[in-house]
Amino acid sequence: MEQQYMNRVDTTTETTINKSRFIAYIQRTDSEDAAKSFINSIKSRHKDANHNCSAYILTQSALIQKADDDGEPSGTAGVPILEVLKREGLYNVTVVVTRYFGGIKLGAGGLIRAYSGAASDAVNAAGKVVEIDMIPYRITMDYTYTNRFEHELEASGIAISDTVYTDKVTYLVHVEEDARGAFLDRVQEITKDTATLEEMEMIQAESPVE
Repeated sequence: MEQQYMNRVDTTTETTINKSRFIAYIQRTDSEDAAKSFINSIKSRHKDANHNCSAYILTQSALIQKADDDGEPSGTAGVPILEVLKREGLYNVTVVVTRYFGGIKLGAGGLIRAYSGAASDAVNAAGKVVEIDMIPYRITMDYTYTNRFEHELEASGIAISDTVYTDKVTYLVHVEEDARGAFLDRVQEITKDTATLEEMEMIQAESPVE
């Protein structure tokens, strides 16, 4: 099963459980080198911490997965973090949870819940985005049609990326691939088949997930 989302922002969360501090860091990473570099940077920042446990998933097919308990009992830290990433459908992401021991042992079950909870807090704080195939278009038309065209864009939720004013108006817009047929038909309907359209190479854009 493919992962669907990437984290929207890189962020940090913190929680305290039975006097132990759990600081969770989440960052988008598109390679193992990037993931390892991020993990090492957190370990360097928290050299005095008891543990810096981590997990990452790379590629949408989740071909690369790794979890590290960093000294916690086997399976109580890295794997719970990884399971959160898998459950949340995230890829190209690394989470590191730093623990400062507070003197009270949590037990295996308590550790699993603590690391899972810390990872979940970071994922929720970071938010998610999904990649969408978009086709950029440059659309040139007479001024006569601009008000109606802009109203159509607003109603369709399509943003104008750029506008150039000469003897005519040229808009740069990005249209979802699945919607392009209906959109192009609507453009020609509005402009009475007088608009000039230039289709450019498909790109991938990120759309926030509510």
